[in-house]
Amino acid sequence: MRENPKGPLPRAGWARELGAMLALAWPLALTNLSQIALVLTDTLFLGRLGELPLAAATLGGNLYFIAMALPFGLAFATAAMLAQERGRVRHHMREMRRTMRQGAWLILPLFAVLGLGLWHTGAILRATGQDPALAEAAQTYNRALLWGMLPFYGFLLLRGFLAALERPWPALCVSMGAIGLNVVLDYALVAGGFGLPPLGVLGAGIASAVANASMFAALALWVSLDRRLSRFRLAGRFWRADWRRMREIIVIGTPIAASMLLEIGIFSATALVMGWFGPGAVAAHAVALQVAGASFMVPMGIGQAATARVGLAAGALDAAGARRAGWAAISLGAGFMLLAAALLLSVPHAIAGLFLAPELAETRGLATTLLMVAGVFQLADGVQAVAAGALRGLKDTRVPMQIAALGYWGLGLPIGLGLGFPGGFGPLGVWIGLASGLGIVAVLMTLRWARLAGPGHPARLPHPGDGQNNRILSTSGLEFMEK
Repeated sequence: MRENPKGPLPRAGWARELGAMLALAWPLALTNLSQIALVLTDTLFLGRLGELPLAAATLGGNLYFIAMALPFGLAFATAAMLAQERGRVRHHMREMRRTMRQGAWLILPLFAVLGLGLWHTGAILRATGQDPALAEAAQTYNRALLWGMLPFYGFLLLRGFLAALERPWPALCVSMGAIGLNVVLDYALVAGGFGLPPLGVLGAGIASAVANASMFAALALWVSLDRRLSRFRLAGRFWRADWRRMREIIVIGTPIAASMLLEIGIFSATALVMGWFGPGAVAAHAVALQVAGASFMVPMGIGQAATARVGLAAGALDAAGARRAGWAAISLGAGFMLLAAALLLSVPHAIAGLFLAPELAETRGLATTLLMVAGVFQLADGVQAVAAGALRGLKDTRVPMQIAALGYWGLGLPIGLGLGFPGGFGPLGVWIGLASGLGIVAVLMTLRWARLAGPGHPARLPHPGDGQNNRILSTSGLEFMEK
């Protein structure tokens, strides 16, 4: 136990933690941004072919990322467990290897179910009233893209493993290389470069699937060739099941996936609501959302770093270290998002002009307004993402899921609908509702973290006076395992 018995933690401890958190977080954030760059590459090439291919890839991509919510949740849960196992030090190689193995086992049946759904993208979209030609093109895109789903999940597992070891650079290097590969493949397969026939949306799906597969292959090769990483023998005894460990991944990961679905769903629902105001509102919404989504990748990376650093401290029964890691991460996330907010609030019109032609003056004006609202909720969006990551380091995921449901759907959406229609604020009112929901979630997530990490809570982290009954948070965040 490493609680400081003499009062507040020394400033040097905070400085070291901030440095360690930043060193781990910014490569993870850049890796997240590289995933956005892959989507952007497809968008740029398909946009030159016309509205139908671009719209098809957009709709198909939305379904794909909804389907990926559960794999993401399981990968994040695995990362949290890996961090705590490394923090415990004793037998950590064996324990981390077993957790990686069970994390990999889970995706195999899951991929069969998700792949079946994505294979019938056309039927799903037609059932929602989409144009048959658009639905068919989106299905073509997803049928190619889904073959990269399984290796991409493998990449997520390996990235979490490296984050737990505080070695984020290999994942970043591999992701940056995948962007270049995707550009070349899009040029060849979408645009018909190098003398090949242009394949349109099919080519874009193939390019992204190959890029995702290459990221897993390259990172797996890196891990196997690195002398310090190969000692973990991650593929060793792959056939051996550990049902208790698998259940723990599911118990931790399912609420994470549900939280992601709740957040993805609220923005998807908002896009549908914007459609009631006309195509200009949808276009303005898309611009503001894309900009806000890009800035969100940074606190998301800080949240992933928080999961690793808090998990390492919790696994080592270091209460002070876990609290310090969580608050340091929240401070970094808030600091960055304040800068992002300042940018969005100072030059929203110029940012809107990067996406919309000058003749679309009304749409640009609405996009400018929505970007200003996005600037207002940047701080809340960043804080809730980082606080959720810190809570994952304690394996606390069920209550954060409930907070997301309350904030986004119980309060944010009703406020937005009320302001947008009866209130007469239109699209602006809907976005004010979004901002309100994010603010509520941010406050509740931060309070949840303060409650669990604080020394006065019954579900607190271990303290030096606890003797042999030191306790660490288990899967629910409120149950305990005696040590």
